[in-house]
Amino acid sequence: MKLEFLEKEQLRTDLPAFRIGDTLAVHLKIIEGDRERIQVFQGTLIGRKGRDVKETIVLRRISFGEGVERTFYLHSPRIARIEVTRKGKVRRAKLYYLRSRSGKKAKVKERVG
Repeated sequence: MKLEFLEKEQLRTDLPAFRIGDTLAVHLKIIEGDRERIQVFQGTLIGRKGRDVKETIVLRRISFGEGVERTFYLHSPRIARIEVTRKGKVRRAKLYYLRSRSGKKAKVKERVG
């Protein structure tokens, strides 16, 4: 019972509404020595799992011709903010099939409205 109470305190309330297929920009706090800076990772949301404090999202982007995936804890204090830059139109809960696609085939159509 006490653990649930502690977890509820750590939940973020500033998260935007987003779905699988959306393109997100995650602003991360990076600490280098005694300095802190913000680094942005922008990619397509291909997976979401867990709930409450343990909820994670998986973003994928192409960097220098190589696919890069990164997993983030949604309620982590290292995330400064999350922006939805583009809404995607998909019919699946997980977009792991994008890993084997390249070029225009790896694009997700944009959701209008």
